[in-house]
Amino acid sequence: MATLRDIKRRIVGVKNTQQITKAMKMVAAAKLRRAQENIINARPYYRKISEVLQQLLSIEKNIENPLLENRETKNILIIAITSDRGLAGSFNMNIFRETQELITNEYKEYLAGNNIQILSIGKKASDYFNRRNIPVAGSYPGFFSYFNFSESSKIVSEIQNKYLSGEVDKVIVIYNEFKSIIQQRTVIEQILPIQFKATEASDKNDKTAPAVDYIYEPDQITIINSLLPKYLKTQLWRILLESYAAEQGARMTAMEMATENAKELISQLKLKYNKERQASITKEILEIVSGANALKGS
Repeated sequence: MATLRDIKRRIVGVKNTQQITKAMKMVAAAKLRRAQENIINARPYYRKISEVLQQLLSIEKNIENPLLENRETKNILIIAITSDRGLAGSFNMNIFRETQELITNEYKEYLAGNNIQILSIGKKASDYFNRRNIPVAGSYPGFFSYFNFSESSKIVSEIQNKYLSGEVDKVIVIYNEFKSIIQQRTVIEQILPIQFKATEASDKNDKTAPAVDYIYEPDQITIINSLLPKYLKTQLWRILLESYAAEQGARMTAMEMATENAKELISQLKLKYNKERQASITKEILEIVSGANALKGS
């Protein structure tokens, strides 16, 4: 049975943990605000370059660019994006689960033939896949402690070289997309060969305004070939920003829940402490009364 001293020590320990989780929540909230600002700044450029390329490709049907080429899939590269640190709820486990399910359900034969590789971004992804029997083509542990557009572009260059050299024929990214502070959506997205999907802005433009026939200088093919690598860099940069914001949102939520749980646990321990203290006082009173009665009887 726990003594009063043990209970008091545990209350102090839980209070210290509560202070840590509260501080971590505040840090995550500050990082989340900056991450949201970066996403807001990056999304317009990504949408516009996507719209321009979609319009050009709808006009120029005979474009031949290896980044757009749908060839026979012999080797697959999966990019798994996780966090560098834990304490973020199910943020990382969602990525691991989706990656395992994708490999098991859709690309099992590629894994059996060693035709599937993993590129891990984030320390948790590096630790996880290094313990599994899955070939790791490259890893970037601790990436989010220093990541910027320049570092992101280096990863794109590595991926692009693998694709253009024929080392891989398809590149898929698995990441958590930021929806809100309490909601993150795990997304599986193919980035090579490049595939376009209609954006909200382009949909609105299609409904409200007719297509415009622009005059391009230089020619359309030259513009497409120059924009495709930039689009690829912008796409991965947006994905990394989404993942980072989702991580901070998940950590903020997890730390808030941990703080509330600590508060509830402290209340329970205080109640237990008071009950034990009352029982101890009652026991002492009974012992005193019993001793006094024994003296009287003698």
